[in-house]
Amino acid sequence: MLCHFISGIPESHFQFLSEPGAVGKEPLQEPAHSNAQMDLDVVNMFVIAGGTLAIPILAFVASFLLWPSALIKIYYWYWRRALGMQVRYVYHEDYQFCYSFRGRPGNKPSLLMLHGFSAHKDMWLSVVKFLPKNLHLVCVDMPGHEGTTRSSLDDLSIDGQAKRIHQFVEVLKLNKKPFHLVGTSMGGHVAGVYAAYYPSDICSLSLVCPAGLQYSTDNQFVQRLKELQEPEAVQKIPLIPSTPEEMGEMLQLCSYVRFKVPQQILQGLVDVRIPHNNFYRKLFLEIINEKSRYCLHQNMDKIKVPTLIIWGKQDQVLDVSGADILAKSIDHCQVELLENCGHSVVMERPRKTAKLITDFLASVHSTGNKKLD
Repeated sequence: MLCHFISGIPESHFQFLSEPGAVGKEPLQEPAHSNAQMDLDVVNMFVIAGGTLAIPILAFVASFLLWPSALIKIYYWYWRRALGMQVRYVYHEDYQFCYSFRGRPGNKPSLLMLHGFSAHKDMWLSVVKFLPKNLHLVCVDMPGHEGTTRSSLDDLSIDGQAKRIHQFVEVLKLNKKPFHLVGTSMGGHVAGVYAAYYPSDICSLSLVCPAGLQYSTDNQFVQRLKELQEPEAVQKIPLIPSTPEEMGEMLQLCSYVRFKVPQQILQGLVDVRIPHNNFYRKLFLEIINEKSRYCLHQNMDKIKVPTLIIWGKQDQVLDVSGADILAKSIDHCQVELLENCGHSVVMERPRKTAKLITDFLASVHSTGNKKLD
């Protein structure tokens, strides 16, 4: 457009501008045909820009309506990149572990984060967003989930999962220096048992509404689970949705905050999960059987490192009184109960969760009074 503008100026105008004393003379008048050309170029520019923008917008709308599961995967990919999380694979013999990480081991403890039942490593991204960038973070896919090996021969009990995570730690050499272990729900169950089994590996522990505790009375959700021992009830596990409606019910069960999730997104979330539902059912029955159900309760007195307990007061899945059970059995235990928060603490209160973990690390591992950046 600038070339068209210049070509519309007569040569005499350039000569005029080069003459001494030209300043103060009558201003230049641009020819009418030049203005017309400029107007046409501006119109063309907007038409081209509008067409260019329309393509990705139409692609986005089509993906949202037709392939919401693909859109969800793209969303996580973009979010990982934006937060600087890189995906890697490591192997213990023929067993593959998939994990994401940010930063490198340094003076401060590394963080290993274990997700909950039927989730994946990316569930921590909302918390990672608010964690200091100078921390070394590792988020691993739990056994059988996402990019980590799923084998019919694998021991999916809490004991077996803790041993698998130890293999991952050994391969990554994460325990070259004691690290901070974080786990939520099923991942919190595994994290607590890991701390009891491998005390020299870790320097501190954060348990976010962990499973694995024995209560004096069962809440409504646990009572419902006990009915699922019957074979025909396995298809009705509320944490394994098969329709958008069931997905919406699960979100309401797990969250105090009522998220308004579009039907297409609910469908996408279901589409992503359905191919894995048979595995989730097998895993669920494994972790609620007698061998695994109270594994954390049976080992909590063996946890000797400073421990942070975070729990939503309105948790409908695992009762908040579990925080008191742990506090009475673990020395150096700090309890943080969150108002207006359900079981999905990581999703509902990511900023608060990150701050509690960061402040806890600073208070436990700081040199003198120096805090984490």
